[in-house]
Amino acid sequence: MIFTNFKRITRTGFVNFWRNGFLSFAAIVVLTLSLLAIGSIIFAGAFGRALIADVKDKVDINVYFALSAPESDILTVQKDLGRLPEVASTTYISRDQVLARFKTKWQDNTLIMQGLDEIGTNPFPATLNIKAKDPGQYGSIAQYLDNKNPVMSDGTPMIEKVNYEQNKLVIDRLSQIIPAIEKAGFIIAVIMIMVAIIVVFNTIRLIVYTSKDEISVMKLVGASNIYVRGPLIVSGIMYGIISGLITLVILAAVAYWSDAVVLRFAGVEIASDFELVVNVLSRYFSQNFSQIFIIVMGAGVILGGFSSYIAARRYLRV
Repeated sequence: MIFTNFKRITRTGFVNFWRNGFLSFAAIVVLTLSLLAIGSIIFAGAFGRALIADVKDKVDINVYFALSAPESDILTVQKDLGRLPEVASTTYISRDQVLARFKTKWQDNTLIMQGLDEIGTNPFPATLNIKAKDPGQYGSIAQYLDNKNPVMSDGTPMIEKVNYEQNKLVIDRLSQIIPAIEKAGFIIAVIMIMVAIIVVFNTIRLIVYTSKDEISVMKLVGASNIYVRGPLIVSGIMYGIISGLITLVILAAVAYWSDAVVLRFAGVEIASDFELVVNVLSRYFSQNFSQIFIIVMGAGVILGGFSSYIAARRYLRV
């Protein structure tokens, strides 16, 4: 009996879906736009996180050591810094590596290369590049280096310079801007989702309103609330499934074609400056497809089915 009723409710829901062709199309369009808004929030969040991560990765401080500082002592300092909870990574760049990089960068500048040859010796100090887990933690790392103040065997300070003060303004601003961007993104996402829910609910309520006379007749002849409301919920779920599939196709197209669009607007000749942009959305979409599928399809089914359930309540009392 239960299976028979379920079969009848489902069949009636399918019939109502195809019978109300134009209204069903309107509901699918509205639901698709709402799901695209949710999808755009997901993509914007992924792209924003990639940008923030890239900015964080580019912020660092360098420690410049005295020319006579022994490499073993420098590596000891690096090891001590690596134990700090604030430090994400440290990279040691020897004097020879600094010199090789300088020659590679300026190899086409004859004047600079001649001046380097005239010096005769390597004028560049060994460097320790430090990246913190959070931009706001560079101050404590610089303070640690000032307090530690390592010295060589003859009492001469090992560290000649820490460029924290030069980068302090940028680091401080990033420490304020990044949390503000993350908070604003969350607020915007909540607002857009609420607007989508309201729009979808009112659209489906309009569809249910067109069936109010039919619902009244069914109630008068003794139909139960489940039998009256069930087909409407099935139709709403169908709106959600179809809208979800359309949304996934559109999101896939956006994800895989966005790189070409961005680079076309930016200019092919400067495409090398957009390494961060390239493949961000397509990689995110492919790696997280299962999660995106569940979110989009789940949101579509819930919005369509639940909105139909709520919208039909007012017409069940005859």
